[in-house]
Order: sequence, then structure tokens, then C-alpha cells
Amino acid sequence: MFSFHHVFDHPMGRGFPNRFSTQYRCYSVSMLAGPNDRSDVEKGGKIIMPPSALDQLSRLNITYPMLFKLTNKNSDRMTHCGVLEFVADEGICYLPHWMMQNLLLEEGGLVQVESVNLMVATYSKFQPQSPDFLDITNPKAVLENALRNFACLTTGDVIAINYNEKIYELRVMETKPDKAVSIIECDMNVDFDAPLGYKEPERRAQNHDEPTEEDGDHSSYAEMEMGFRAFTGSGNRLDGKTKGIEPSPAPLTPSDFKRGIPNYDFKVGRITFIRNSRPQPRKNFEDVSK
Repeated sequence: MFSFHHVFDHPMGRGFPNRFSTQYRCYSVSMLAGPNDRSDVEKGGKIIMPPSALDQLSRLNITYPMLFKLTNKNSDRMTHCGVLEFVADEGICYLPHWMMQNLLLEEGGLVQVESVNLMVATYSKFQPQSPDFLDITNPKAVLENALRNFACLTTGDVIAINYNEKIYELRVMETKPDKAVSIIECDMNVDFDAPLGYKEPERRAQNHDEPTEEDGDHSSYAEMEMGFRAFTGSGNRLDGKTKGIEPSPAPLTPSDFKRGIPNYDFKVGRITFIRNSRPQPRKNFEDVSK
């Protein structure tokens, strides 16, 4: 007699019929065989899965874009990602190096891959892991351009972006409206936290003990005055003696410092020439003729 219990024991016959869930051995992209350079995988947040995964996903009612939750059950670490291609060997998936570090996975480690639906991001906050990120002229534009290779973000992850042949790591400090969000075709506000290890430049505190003009100390004027002040030097005696030749200059007074007087009658577009010499008296024509 035909029995139905084998049908219900099948993975597709119970649980969540529209959910993809399987386990793969994961490797970094550098282990992917083939002549093509797959450095583009390292620059984003997408993985490479085997063709059987595409076949199974096509038979399920999966919402697009395809997003997955990756879990390392040994370390209880998880993250989220998208899929780039289905060209990996069966039973294997290839991950970016930064993603394997977040999951604490070694080469050949087991990772659980599950299909998920994530809310669209509206806000995200990042913390650069090095002050070198501040050397970029427009860090916000660089980050937004790099995030085009990502499908989703997870709070707590440390992502890696490549700019000007240098790798910059940024920790995802916060995402809204959920701790894991989709960033495909979204209008997301991006904010930055202070880089890890960054120290603000020290500001020199103003010394309030320094004398000011109101205090009546005119020593600063003496340093600024470049004019000539007579009889301030020392003299020499003909007999060679030094007694009585030491100068005893009088103390400086505010009148010794010439300060400019502003021209209160100044008008824009008018130039006034002020001469210190007194004008010569005009001679009569009769005096000249004599």
C-alpha cells in the first residue's frame, strides 16, 4: 500500500515552502578556480553560489532581489548578503574576505545560507576604523559609490571598501529601520562617526595673564616702534675710561610712540595725500623782479 509519510518528510513538504535554506563550505574568492580575475567580489557584499542553488531558488516563490542570511553556528555570528553569480562548485560558496572575518570563518568552514526579506534602508551610520579615511577629499561620495556593490547592510559588521588602491574598513554602527536592511535602489541618509583612534587637535589656551593695552603697559609698543629715538646709545671717552659714560635713558612714555590717526573724513573713491612738510610762503611777483 502506498504511504504518504515519505512525502511529508521531504524538505519541500514541510516548514516554509518558499524559504531557501542550505549549508555550504565557504572559501575566499582567491580560491575560485578560473582564468578570470574576481577581485570585484572583494569590493562588495555579494557571494558566489553553485548552480544548484539557482535551480532550487527558481522553483521557489522567492522575492527579488535575492537576499540571504549567512550564519556561522559555531561562533554564533551572522551577516547578510546578496548573490553575484551561480558559478561555484557544488556544495561550495565563495565569500569576500571581510565577510569571512565577520563570521569568524576559516577556509572550508561551514556556513548556513538562508533566503530572507529585508526592509529598505533609510539611514546608516559608519565609523572608519582608521583616521586615514579622513585623507579622502570627499569620503561620503566615495562610500556611496562603493556601496553600489553591496546588496544589504548589517549593524555590527565591519565592511571593506577599495579606493585609490587602498582598503578602508568601516564599522556599521547603526541602520534604520532595522538592524539588517536592503540598500538596493533606496534613498538612504549616510552619517559618519569619529574614526577609531582619532584625536582632535589641541587648541592653545589663551593666557589671560598677558598685559593688554588697557593695563597701561606700553612695552609692546616699544617692540613694534621702528622709528628713531635720539640719544639712546652709549658714548666713548677719549681717555679710554668707562666711568660716567653709561647711558641713563629716560623711561618711555605713551607720547614716545607715534600712533596713526584715522581719517574720519575718508570717502570711498577719493585719495588724499598728506605731506608733513610745511608749505613754502608764496613770493610776490614784485619781489622776484627785484
